[in-house]
Amino acid sequence: MTTLTEVINALRIQGYVEDFNLQQNCIQCRDGHFSVFHDEFVIDKFYRFEGDSDPADEAIVYAISCSKYDIRGILVNGAGIYTDDLTNEMLDTLKINR
Repeated sequence: MTTLTEVINALRIQGYVEDFNLQQNCIQCRDGHFSVFHDEFVIDKFYRFEGDSDPADEAIVYAISCSKYDIRGILVNGAGIYTDDLTNEMLDTLKINR
């Protein structure tokens, strides 16, 4: 898989159907009905995309599961997690060791 769309489609087939939105201290889905905090979810997989000529094209796709709510979903974050104002706990949970 080489494109963002291909990865997202493949993850949806694997059951990652929720669309997560990144908040300062949690991730949310279903129009904010579920707030999932850093100690309630696991990053099962991630895919990193880097722009060939433009750093603004960088994105990370996270495949996330939460056993508390029995949900799996996707979080897409452009230009790296450090561009958002996040708590230290969220940064540590989402950090990719290089």
